[in-house]
Amino acid sequence: MRSILTTVLSLLCFATTNAQNITGTVKDENSLLKKGVTVSLLRGKDSSVVKFAASKDDGSFVFLAVQAGSYLISLSHIGYQPAIKSVTIENVDINLGEVKLLKMSANLAGVTVSAKKPMIEVRADKMIVNVEGTINATGNDALELLRKSPGVMVDKDDNLSLSGKNGVQVYVDGKPSPLSGADLAAYLKSLQSTQIESFEIITNPSAKYEAAGNAGIINIRLKKNKNFGTNGTVNGGYNIGTYAKFNGGLSLNNRNSKTNIFGTYNYNQGINQNNFRLFRQQADSSFEQTNRMLSHNKGHNFKGGLDYFLNSKSTVGFVVNGNVSSTELNTEGPMYIRYIPSATLVKILQASSN
Repeated sequence: MRSILTTVLSLLCFATTNAQNITGTVKDENSLLKKGVTVSLLRGKDSSVVKFAASKDDGSFVFLAVQAGSYLISLSHIGYQPAIKSVTIENVDINLGEVKLLKMSANLAGVTVSAKKPMIEVRADKMIVNVEGTINATGNDALELLRKSPGVMVDKDDNLSLSGKNGVQVYVDGKPSPLSGADLAAYLKSLQSTQIESFEIITNPSAKYEAAGNAGIINIRLKKNKNFGTNGTVNGGYNIGTYAKFNGGLSLNNRNSKTNIFGTYNYNQGINQNNFRLFRQQADSSFEQTNRMLSHNKGHNFKGGLDYFLNSKSTVGFVVNGNVSSTELNTEGPMYIRYIPSATLVKILQASSN
């Protein structure tokens, strides 16, 4: 039965979805184009994050293939008041036109100076998505965070693409990961947001990275504890949509002027659900398939190491890290085969796989 389903899927010519695009242009109050503005696509019912974007040099931004529903578009930039637009996606693309940001008014009567990194930083050679200190720093894994990041797409098989290109190279702290395919996806699911400082999204890698091909690089920067003495943290997270997910972890660190010994352990468990509909026509027959995919994930992630500080600029040391994870994927759903001239239902193919 599984081979039949695979064969039918491979013959599909196109898929019909209710996915549309959202576009717009950001300007300031003087009608000047604004680059590097953080644009967030939020669900209308609970303001949960669906996707992030950043405005380009011409002030434009775009969200591709957005499913039908009600959403909020939130725009934020340092020194400007946040702006929020409400949109409803049906069967046509949405163009928000020009969205203006107003400068924050200065109040010198009571000034509080604070420093905070923007969620998205646009630089000449890369885009940085800061995770630490934001609402995304708890309750998510690395794959889920990448799904929300600008220009990054994750397909139903958890393969990464960047700006429409497949074969993305994943780095961790500047070093290439040897993992790919399902192994890479399992590692990213086991890597919790509490461990991540930021993502560096590099669409045009320099010779420094020696990247294979031109698909781009995603460099994951992990947190490093810089406090002296013996210290540690315990974290836990729980969230629920259709199904519940939870994670927890422990981090210990001992640091003095010459050495730093560290170790972390994290565990996560959850269920992800994906629903999709496929439709095609061939000769005088139509094929309509509806599938539900449930992915049961469990993962243990660990890291330990030692740093020795030769001087203020040089450090030597070693690190051991890894993950033990398991994923069970269940797929089920019917395919309706009809004779087009009379709209007669000819047969129903019921397929499932594990």
